[in-house]
Amino acid sequence: MGGDFAPRLTTLGAIAAQKELPSDVELVLYGDKEEILKIFAEQKFDAKNVTIHPTTEIIEMGEHPAKAFQHKKNSSIAVGFRELHNGNIDGFCSAGNTGAMLVGSIQTVKQIPGIIRPAIAASFPKLNGGYMVVCDVGINMDSKPDVLYQYAILGSLYSENRYNIKNPRVGLLNVGSEEEKGNLLTRTAFELMKDSKDFNFIGNVEGSDFFKEDSVDVIITDGFTGNVILKCIESLYPLVKKRNIKDDYFDRFNSSNVGGSPVLGVNSTVVIGHGSSNDEASKNMILHTHSMVEAKIISKIKEAFK
Repeated sequence: MGGDFAPRLTTLGAIAAQKELPSDVELVLYGDKEEILKIFAEQKFDAKNVTIHPTTEIIEMGEHPAKAFQHKKNSSIAVGFRELHNGNIDGFCSAGNTGAMLVGSIQTVKQIPGIIRPAIAASFPKLNGGYMVVCDVGINMDSKPDVLYQYAILGSLYSENRYNIKNPRVGLLNVGSEEEKGNLLTRTAFELMKDSKDFNFIGNVEGSDFFKEDSVDVIITDGFTGNVILKCIESLYPLVKKRNIKDDYFDRFNSSNVGGSPVLGVNSTVVIGHGSSNDEASKNMILHTHSMVEAKIISKIKEAFK
């Protein structure tokens, strides 16, 4: 029920995703059962391997996340997180209120023991056809050096298991490549990272390194800087489209193709979609969630932090 175009486009996305998921995967939808069934009937959709879990409340996009999550216990987000915590589902995704998704991640499924703060990871296309991961892009606005160090581990594990990049190259976002550059946070984080055996640290990287074919696979930064970068890059595709530029590479910047961003560092698979997600984005958000479950990324993070 979350997102600007729910429940119609989210349900259409679920229909499209179900057709691409393996036959042994059950898709569980949380929301207004009557509305969902109407869309199924309109689309002549055979809802095999689809379960509808009725909910009666919706956390609106403008509501206070923590208060709404606490008071609207029968909302699709709150019920979904309870089901995830109880082990009734293996992964949960939503294009609903981002703050409520983060509250649910931290308060319900909780952080993996040893994780100081979880992170949101975003993926951006590289010229060689692969993807670069940026971590964090929005949870932790005031990071500390030891948090950035852990983000490097999380981002490296995600890159390796999601995009099959062996020994991914991890860079620390800074205003220059030299070791002594940056503010107190980046200089101290560099000292922690430079001799690490937990990931393949290549040093400081700059904004100009973002889309190079062979420079870096994972970029680490605080959530404030990462969120500014995320939104700047998200603005690129609409500009290209508005100017009628046809280019296969720039088409990959369409956020609908990625579908959502994972919350790394919590005990279960959680993927957050964009509030403006259409049916294509909703489909890819579900497929992204499934691929994370199949890759056992959360289990591998837990193992790394034992």
